[in-house]
Amino acid sequence: MNRVVAILVVSLLGCSAEAGSKQLGSEPAPSSPAAPAPGTDAPTKPPADTDPTSVPSPSPPATQLQAYVFDCGALDTPDLDRFADDGSLAGTSDVLGNMCVLVRHPEGDLLWDAGLPDSVAQHPEGEAWAGFQITLKASLRNQLESIGVPPTSIEFFSASHSHGDHIGNVDLVSTATWIVDPNEETQSFRPAPADGSEKKTIEFSGKHDVFGDGTVVIVSTPGHTPGHASLLVDLPNAGPHLFTGDLYILPVSRERRLVPRNNTSHEQTLLSMDAFEKLADETGARVVIQHNPEDLAAMPQPPAFLD
Repeated sequence: MNRVVAILVVSLLGCSAEAGSKQLGSEPAPSSPAAPAPGTDAPTKPPADTDPTSVPSPSPPATQLQAYVFDCGALDTPDLDRFADDGSLAGTSDVLGNMCVLVRHPEGDLLWDAGLPDSVAQHPEGEAWAGFQITLKASLRNQLESIGVPPTSIEFFSASHSHGDHIGNVDLVSTATWIVDPNEETQSFRPAPADGSEKKTIEFSGKHDVFGDGTVVIVSTPGHTPGHASLLVDLPNAGPHLFTGDLYILPVSRERRLVPRNNTSHEQTLLSMDAFEKLADETGARVVIQHNPEDLAAMPQPPAFLD
């Protein structure tokens, strides 16, 4: 078991909710390559999509703002009841998507969310995890390297929140500067930099303008977790996009202001929804619900990107 997964086991197993109503990501991250899912054998060789000989040369820095949206897994959910504390989704099912976003700016790269662990891609049949059946078509490492961005070259990392389906590959960005809300307690799952350097951190409250020009802004939207955040990217041609994190899980969550059962605060979630919608109205942003497969399918598929 690698260090990140081991820490998640210690830090997230303390959830006291019953199994049938656990919040998305409130279980430890799925298994690492050293600890395959129960009932499966450890792979005898790395999967094809992690072949180091296939890694292209690093691409040059972006000359203008771009956003790549990656497929970071799917979560087959047999009962959506956990995602509405009013009981309105009980007995319904769906397959959720999972997005990670690489924002490329002339001043550096930002990875937003780190998805399900890359080890899941080694099991085409998927893994059972926290009431979901999870699958991953391609590792995040491979997806980044396929566009010429080795994970170690990424300057900044920020997670919408600390649930396992959003921080599954934080080892990939251990040397990046982490942008964090101190309320999210990121030190509980943050690995030491792989190169032996000191951890680089920017703490923020309310909002943080990543590159200082208003084009990439991380916005506090607490309630799902104490330090939950969303991401605004104002692209020169595609226009402003607001990535929700888990403020909304489904389109119906936004339509009916549904609050998942295990959010840390129902009231705070509703206030964050109000602030988010006000920002969307003021900016005219396209709202992208990160767990909505239809929103993922509507994004350009890498190597294509939003610009």
